[in-house]
Amino acid sequence: MKICLFNNNRLGVVDGNEVLDVSSVLTRIGASEYPYPRGDQLIACLPELMPVIADAIQFARRYPLSKVTLRSPVANPGKVVAAPVNYQAHLDEAIEDTATFSRAHVRKIQETGLFLKATSSLVGPDDSVYVGLPDRRTDHEIELVAIIGKRAKNVLAKDALSYVAGYSIGLDITIRGPEERSLRKSLDSYTVLGPWLVTADEIENPHALAMTLDVNGKVRQNANTKDLIMDVAELIEFASKFYTLEPGDLLYTGTPEGVGPIQPGDTINCEIERIGKISVNVEAS
Repeated sequence: MKICLFNNNRLGVVDGNEVLDVSSVLTRIGASEYPYPRGDQLIACLPELMPVIADAIQFARRYPLSKVTLRSPVANPGKVVAAPVNYQAHLDEAIEDTATFSRAHVRKIQETGLFLKATSSLVGPDDSVYVGLPDRRTDHEIELVAIIGKRAKNVLAKDALSYVAGYSIGLDITIRGPEERSLRKSLDSYTVLGPWLVTADEIENPHALAMTLDVNGKVRQNANTKDLIMDVAELIEFASKFYTLEPGDLLYTGTPEGVGPIQPGDTINCEIERIGKISVNVEAS
């Protein structure tokens, strides 16, 4: 199932070129009192909501997909966890390009570890990326994103995929420079997620997905998740040793080779097999 949030946070199911409005099921999530539970409560309740959503589809109002505004399919992630240099070819290009990539940041992921992005940087596919520091180089990075579905701590890789609610396309926008990644990648609009959440049951193997990114029609990134250094399951094992992962947490799994600069006026087109496509405009802030 392809689950989306659209317009003013309506809940939808994507069926071909249409969105079916199943927002009525949101009342099943239930009221919470302060202090509110951590994580995204829609994602936390998704297993129980799935049969209710299936029933609601029968009576849902339909909208043309081209006429709605798609939001981030996860509204309230507690954490955005990201993997640096997790494709060997990207590590190789970073090592060779000493002018662009700071030496302090060009290490294997097992040595560098993971990093966090500010949740305030999250936007949906129909939002724009706003170049925050135009005097600095700003790059695109396409990534497969795993959306955590239930609390995970000290999870083993062999069990890890059972903790995934679904998958989506991510853009990890980054400013090049010497500062820590969490700073350079956390500007407003620098974390794009969409176009929807594809439930995990529809992607049995997330480690064999083709992905492409072009800017203004010129292909820059063309790779496959089979080339991940640490795959999704291994990343969840790694992350859950340090963080307690909670429903709605986003795991950006790393970008392949071909990263390059973007500027206002560009359009970034991304596609990941079995998930879909997004097109994101780049604007001046």
